[in-house]
Amino acid sequence: MTPTTIEVVGAILFAVAILHTFSAGALARLETRFLRHGGVWHLLSEVEVVFGFWAMILVLTMAVTDGAAAATQYVDTRNFTEPMFVFAIMVIAGTRPIIQTAMAVVRLLSRALPLPGSMGLYLVVMAVVPLLGSFITEPAAMTLAALVLANSLFGRQVSNRLKYASLGVLFVNVSIGGTLTNYAAPPVLMVAGTWGWDLPFMLSNFGWKAALAVVVNAFGATLLFRKELRRLAPATGPLSNPVPLPLVLAHIGFLLGVVVFAHHPAMFMGIFLLFLGIANAYERHQDRLILREGLLVAFFLAGLVTLGGMQSWWLQPLLSGMTADQVFLGATALTAVTDNAALTYLGSLVQGLSDEFKYALVAGAVTGGGLTIIANAPNPAGASILRKYFDHEAISPLWLLAAALGPTVVAALAFWFL
Repeated sequence: MTPTTIEVVGAILFAVAILHTFSAGALARLETRFLRHGGVWHLLSEVEVVFGFWAMILVLTMAVTDGAAAATQYVDTRNFTEPMFVFAIMVIAGTRPIIQTAMAVVRLLSRALPLPGSMGLYLVVMAVVPLLGSFITEPAAMTLAALVLANSLFGRQVSNRLKYASLGVLFVNVSIGGTLTNYAAPPVLMVAGTWGWDLPFMLSNFGWKAALAVVVNAFGATLLFRKELRRLAPATGPLSNPVPLPLVLAHIGFLLGVVVFAHHPAMFMGIFLLFLGIANAYERHQDRLILREGLLVAFFLAGLVTLGGMQSWWLQPLLSGMTADQVFLGATALTAVTDNAALTYLGSLVQGLSDEFKYALVAGAVTGGGLTIIANAPNPAGASILRKYFDHEAISPLWLLAAALGPTVVAALAFWFL
């Protein structure tokens, strides 16, 4: 496949965007050194801005080289349903009624575990909530888990080692925890219809393996940091400003409505607008809506979609030339530098793939979904919520990579040897 000039430019800008994400921490430090232009450095240090920024550069370059009509047509052919969905689900899942409900369930389950301090609560958040992603979608599970961690753990005096380990385990567990069904994990959704993967297929080939790996990762992190978690008293006090039950049920209905119509933007955005009206009408029962965080994550994913559309010329030949073993390892590694849903989508375009190859591609894609912030669509949502608890409000990509390696190996062993 001979790439066009703009495809080469797109690949270069994609590589620059990846390097930019790894430089976010350094750019954040420049904000305090060069105060006159501190706002610019702050903007460029926002990880969620990176891919949207370079996607804009791509579109402007295309407008100059190929004309404004070609640039507009290219953007019009991109599918921005996922960024819109993640925005809507993040904002609804981040409301006081939903968070109080999630906290109540987590506390109830953690009390049933005979573990001291905050060990029980931590284990439930890291094991149970990611598996819920198979039913309420991965972005919703990520948002809930991140907000519960923020309210019960990250806002207290805990070490950076625990924070990064928790982030690494959470990202991996959410990535693989959505594979119990055929509609919740973006990399599975991209191929399920084309390859005829239904719910029984997912449960028998992916689901039980993913559940086992999620539990092992959660137990491993809990045991590794047991001394620190023991010293933290569990958040068992009464919920502040409890929300009336009818309003809680209404919010749960909005959340489920957005999930049910996840692939129909006109429907779920209509539900979202109705939710905004209700939230404004009962403002006294709401905390600040995370509209800014949701919009930044949507901008990030939209940029990834725009830049990702220029990568098929090198990704597809690379995948089609691999054996099943190679594609499993290759997909795991490639997922670290490109969205795993884009990877499986490109694989679904290749004709005549064996069943073993298909399994290896999707298993590798979800296995590597926690290695970087860009690896899996829900990761930016979790990072946006939790990054303020890290130094300079920036998550180090290298520390995240190191923290996710162990859980990734566990997932790889489960998918490839069980």
